[in-house]
Amino acid sequence: MSNHAFENTYGLSQQQLNDLDEAEDLMLKGSLGKAEELLLKMLEDEEDCIPVLSNLGHLYGRYLSEFEKAVEYYDKVLHLEPDNSWARDARRRYLRYIE
Repeated sequence: MSNHAFENTYGLSQQQLNDLDEAEDLMLKGSLGKAEELLLKMLEDEEDCIPVLSNLGHLYGRYLSEFEKAVEYYDKVLHLEPDNSWARDARRRYLRYIE
């Protein structure tokens, strides 16, 4: 049984959930290169994984100040899931820095 406090809306495997947890922990610890590496590897395995795309947007926007990359990842999320208000708000936040 998973120890996640959210519904697994995207049907992620236990490995994907574990990897996302690890990537988030790495970001919090400041191991940004390792977090990026893990998330990009996950994206190679499933290029349309919304939680991975969202986490990459978060990593590039909040932690690395690479706002164009952040917007690109949030664009991908919104292409797959146009009603994703969290991605829309984050995208808008980072767009202000590049326009």
